[in-house]
Amino acid sequence: MKTKCLIIGSGPAGYTAAIYASRANLNPIEYSGMQPGGQLTQTTEVENFPGYPNGVDGNQMMMDLREQAERFGTDIRDGVITKVDFSKAPYKAWDDSNNEIEADTVIIATGASAKYLGLDDERKYNGMGVSACATCDGFFYRKKTVAVVGGGDTACEDALYLSGLCKKVYLIVRKNYLRASKVMQQRVMERENIEILFEHNTIGLFGEDGVEGAHLVKRKGEPDEQFVDIAIDGFFLAIGHKPNTDIFKEWLETDEVGYLKKIDGTPKTKIPGIFVAGDCADPTYRQAISAAGTGCQAAIEAERYLLA
Repeated sequence: MKTKCLIIGSGPAGYTAAIYASRANLNPIEYSGMQPGGQLTQTTEVENFPGYPNGVDGNQMMMDLREQAERFGTDIRDGVITKVDFSKAPYKAWDDSNNEIEADTVIIATGASAKYLGLDDERKYNGMGVSACATCDGFFYRKKTVAVVGGGDTACEDALYLSGLCKKVYLIVRKNYLRASKVMQQRVMERENIEILFEHNTIGLFGEDGVEGAHLVKRKGEPDEQFVDIAIDGFFLAIGHKPNTDIFKEWLETDEVGYLKKIDGTPKTKIPGIFVAGDCADPTYRQAISAAGTGCQAAIEAERYLLA
C-alpha cells in the first residue's frame, strides 16, 4: 500500500494536517491511534478554541475535524502504527494488523499523554473535577477551591494560573521541598491564596456528582503519619506528560523526556520528508489551537517537499 503522505495520530494536529494534505491532493492515509481524537476527547467542554463562542464538547469538536478531513478525501483508519523504518525513502510503517504502508512523506502527530497518579478515582471523576490541563479547564473553577498535584515548574505555573481565578489553591507536594526553579518557588510562596501541603500524598477523591474533596496522607509511612481530608471542587494533575514517541526514537532525535526535536522551530526533522506536529514535539504549550497550527505547517511542508 502506497501513499504520498502518511499521518500518524488524530488529535487537532493530525486532523488539521489531514485537512491541508487532502486539499493539496496528497491523498493522505491517517491512522487514528490508541485514542482517536487525542486528549481532547477526555475533555467535556472546550471553551478556548476560536470559532466556538458557546464552547464545544471535546468529542464533538474532534468528530467535526474528522468529518472535515474525510470530506476532502483523507483515508482515516482505526488502528495503531506499531513500527516504522525511516532508513530510506519511501518510508515504511506497519500497523497493529501487520499491514505495511509505504509513504513518500510522514507527519507524526501522536501527541503526549498526561501522567496520572494511578488512582481509580481519577478515572471515576475524569471530566467531573479531575483535569490534567489548568489552562484548558481552570476557567470552570472561578471563585472555587482546587488542588494541584506536583512540585515542579509546571505544578507551580498551574497553581499560580489557578490562583488568579480561584478562591483557594492547594499545592499537594509529595516531598518536603519544591523541585521548581527558585523564581517559581518564590512566586508560589508569596501568593496569599496558595497553600502548599508538603509531604502529602493523595490516596483518593470523594464526592457525589463530582469531586468534593481529596483524601490525603501526610508523612506516609512515618511514625507520625496522619490522614487528612481537604474540601475541593477541582483536582489538577501537574506531574508531567509522556510524549507518545517510543517507536520513533531509533530514527529521530528527542529531548531527555522524549519530545521529538524540530529543526529551527519548523515541523522538519533531521530526516527529509519526515515532519512532526502537535504535542509530541511541544513540551511548552500543549494546547489544541497550537497543535492545529503545527498540523497545518507540517502538511504545507510535506507538500513543498514533494514538489521540490
